[in-house]
Amino acid sequence: MQTRRDFNTRLLGSLMTFGLVETLWQRDLFADAVKPTIQKWFLELSEMVKDLKGKKLTDVEFQKKMEELYKRVDLKALCALVKLDEIAKKKLPENGASSVGFDLTKVEGLPASIGFGKQIFGCGKGRSIVPHGHANMCTGFIVLQGKWHGRHYDKVETNKDHFLIKPTIDREFEPGELSTISDHKDNVHWFQSLSEAGYIFNVHVTDYAEGIGSSGRLYLDPDGEKVSGGLIKAPKMTSNECHKKYG
Repeated sequence: MQTRRDFNTRLLGSLMTFGLVETLWQRDLFADAVKPTIQKWFLELSEMVKDLKGKKLTDVEFQKKMEELYKRVDLKALCALVKLDEIAKKKLPENGASSVGFDLTKVEGLPASIGFGKQIFGCGKGRSIVPHGHANMCTGFIVLQGKWHGRHYDKVETNKDHFLIKPTIDREFEPGELSTISDHKDNVHWFQSLSEAGYIFNVHVTDYAEGIGSSGRLYLDPDGEKVSGGLIKAPKMTSNECHKKYG
């Protein structure tokens, strides 16, 4: 007996001749092969976010669980769900990164309020998701396409005009590779595209804790004075200043 997968494969092959693939995707008729894995993946992520906001997990524990979950992602299914092929048709900015949202309403079982933000960042060659830190935010990246140079730092101390930061990660990232941040680990990051076009999947959870301020970006210059203990004195910057130098 012909399996459902075999039937879908034959159906897709026949319809490609008539240019009906996009119509089928919009009507949700042949996505069954990728749905189960990616639905389960997003459901697990949603439950983890609930535990973080419910104080069942610390931010560092959440960060570790997010990394474990990200390592199990079906990258092909994720790219299909966010429709990366359509996103990649759009022109990338000459400075900094583009930010594009995606729809999760077809992922069955997710609550109406999923508890996390999500977007796809895109950069042309040499362009960057500029150096910045966060307050009251946990974030996870997965590289969808292209090669990136990723750098992370721990924010050790906050001063009036600068941060003291310590380098923690400095390496190339390829599709499927990941990184995460929390307020207490690898809190500052900077990603530069090494490919003609690079895309990164991002999920972020904001305002998860009390007593550490409101969520937001903290722009800084990691090319600062090196001081004792392997630390860097990173001057604070505005968004415009940071994008002018690093975008």
